[in-house]
This record gives sequence, C-alpha cells and structure tokens, in this order.
Amino acid sequence: MKKIQANDYVIELGHIVESDFNSLLSSTYKHSKKIILVDENTHDFCLEFLLTTFDDSTEAEVMLLPVGEENKVLEVCFQVWEAMSEYKIGRKDLIINLGGGVVSDMGGFIASIYKRGIDFINIPTTLLSMVDASVGGKTGVDLGRFKNQLGTFTNPKGLFVDVAFLSTLPSEEILNGYAEMLKHGLIASPAYWKELTSLASMDDLLTEKLISTSIEIKNEIVKGDPKEANDRKKLNFGHTIGHALEGFFLETDPIGHGHAVAIGMLAESFISFQKGMLSETNWNEINGVLTALFPVLPIHLEDIDVIIELMKNDKKNSENEIKSCLLTAIGSCVYDQNLTVDEIKESLYFLIAIQD
Repeated sequence: MKKIQANDYVIELGHIVESDFNSLLSSTYKHSKKIILVDENTHDFCLEFLLTTFDDSTEAEVMLLPVGEENKVLEVCFQVWEAMSEYKIGRKDLIINLGGGVVSDMGGFIASIYKRGIDFINIPTTLLSMVDASVGGKTGVDLGRFKNQLGTFTNPKGLFVDVAFLSTLPSEEILNGYAEMLKHGLIASPAYWKELTSLASMDDLLTEKLISTSIEIKNEIVKGDPKEANDRKKLNFGHTIGHALEGFFLETDPIGHGHAVAIGMLAESFISFQKGMLSETNWNEINGVLTALFPVLPIHLEDIDVIIELMKNDKKNSENEIKSCLLTAIGSCVYDQNLTVDEIKESLYFLIAIQD
C-alpha cells in the first residue's frame, strides 16, 4: 500500500482491503451515520463489493445520482440535501463518494455545504477521477453551460485509489483519464510524457506506477498552492478552450471531460506554437499524439462566437481578459497568459480544418 501525503489528508494507492479505509469506518466514524453516493454505473458494478467487504458500510444509506456531466447541477444536490435532512444526517456523519469525477465533484460539494460542512471520503472508480478529479480538494457543480461555476476548496478525509475498479471501464472512459495524464506530462515532466506516449497498448496505462506518477505530479503542485493563486493554475492547461467546448456540447451531445480537455490542449498548444513560445518540433509531436487518440469535435464556423462567449465567463479570467495556460516546451507551462479573440478564433479554425 503506497501512501502519499496531501495537504491535510492521505492518498492511499493499492487494494482498498489493505488500506486504512476499514479502520476509519470502524474507529473515527464508528458511531456516525454514513451516506454512500453512487451513480448508476457504480451502483451496478462497484457498490456490492463495498457493502459485502466492509461490515461498517452495510448500514449506510445509498443515494443514487443520475449518471453524466449534464446532471452535475444544483437541482440534484437539492434532492440529496433534502434526503440527508430526512435521514437526520448530522455534522459528525460521513459521505462516501464512490464513483467517477462527477460523483466526487458533486459529492464533495454536497458535503462541504451541508450544515456548513461534513466529512467525506473519495473512492474513485474511473481513471479520470483517480488521477485528477478526486485529488486536490476542488468540489463543484455546473451552472448551465458553465463548468464548475459553483464550488468550494474542501479536502476529503481520505482518498483510496484501487486500480481494480478500472476493470469495469469502457475504453472511452480510459481515454478520458489518459488525457489528464498526458496533461501532467505536458505541464511538468517530459519523461512522463515520453513514457505515456510510448506504451505498447492501452492496457499498459492502467498500472499503479503510472497512476501514482500522475497523482504525485498533481499533489505536489496542489500542496504548494492549494487555492490556485499561482502555480496550481498550470493544471488548467487545456481547460480554457476545453471547458468551453464541453459546455457548448453539454445540452445537445455531451462529451467526456477528458476528450474536451484533450482538444483544448491541442488548441492551446497550437496557440503556443503560433505565438512563438513552443517549438515546431514539440508542436508536431503534440499534434500527432493528440489527434491520433482523440477525434476532433464537430465544430462549425457558426459555433465559434458562442464558444468564445463561454470562455469569457471562465473562472480563470481577470482584468476583463481571457486567461489560459500555454506551453513553452513539452514539460514546461506558463499560466495567466492573455488570449485574444483572434488567437482563439485561429485555434478553432485549425480544429475545423483538421476534422475528418
């Protein structure tokens, strides 16, 4: 069992049966009421294992969230808060988030707001949530087309990463997590990027070693800047354009977060190259890797103004400027870069031009 120290909690990587999860339930939360939040997928594939393996979870109330980013909204949170009130859940009780990024984002937000905050534990079941969403203490829900517009910085009381849960995932969910892992290489580690882009097959991606490297890259950045005042902003590479694309398609044909971020990284790498910050060699490598893995989204010329309007409400913006992270090399990223409307348009024209 590998233990990684986060700001005020521990990330445990390995088989959950060998972790401190059971002792937390039987000691710290022995007399607490417990809520297990799941979506339809984790209800069907993961919940039974948890309930039959850990005796102290058998009396928990299970609450089922609708699956999908389009359901990561306040209306669903209100339903959970009302149910928690009916169950008389108190400030000493516990929420266990068993699921992917939507479950950990929403479950953490629900816990952080209810009665001014109750404890929660994250058990991520997707690659994306293991390497990104459940790490770092960000919680949130969407507001219309705006991603994570409402949220808090609140750490879990424990994070338990067991790669055995990944055996239930379809290939598109593996790719969603892969995108965030590639991002970690692009912003912080050329060696990790090289390792990730040299895999013989996707099966080689699902190892504790690679997942641990991504967790450690993100965790070290977050430990130094927990509230995203400076260096943590690098983790938003690909997200300025990616979140706008994800929001744009949210109400019509929702796309995976990782897929949107991958296309966002492609566009923001293009801008980095066009501005003379990124070498042609690095740009060609990034372009080749990302376009081979992630289909370019069906954007049309008439969509561009709407997508840019979504960017104008991005959380990272300041001084009436659209802010982004840009690359100076594979493994090197700078934040708080102003993007002009013309630069964004050129990147979207590029995406349109390379569509199949």
